[in-house]
Amino acid sequence: MRIIGIASDHAGYSLKQYLKEILQNNYELKDFGANSEKSCDYADYAHLLARSIIDGSSNIGIAICGSGIGISLTLNRHPHIRAALCWTPEVAELARKHNDANVLVLPGRFVDKDYASSIFQRFITTDFERGRHLSRIRKIELA
Repeated sequence: MRIIGIASDHAGYSLKQYLKEILQNNYELKDFGANSEKSCDYADYAHLLARSIIDGSSNIGIAICGSGIGISLTLNRHPHIRAALCWTPEVAELARKHNDANVLVLPGRFVDKDYASSIFQRFITTDFERGRHLSRIRKIELA
């Protein structure tokens, strides 16, 4: 069973809780916070999620903040994390296919719950194509 790490700030909390509810029967979930809609800093939870993916205790991640920008910037500061801000299922598919994204980032204030679920479904069911994309992925990491 795939282990999914999930994190949000206060602006993504409601969507995170919804996704946890619909995913819990098919995936093992690790929730790194936030734990309420009380104002908090997305970076605190993004770092926990990133470390979980890096150390292998989570296979992939879902991260949510208001716009998705702040939490994705934080996640992408970590080596081996490829967090992709996705606002449509098609973008999520390309993020997996071409970029081997390992964290799906959602803009909590800009996608509704059902649409977010369809974005996740496309993300989780798409495989990395490898081929010409592999050499591009290898160029992402800085020495």
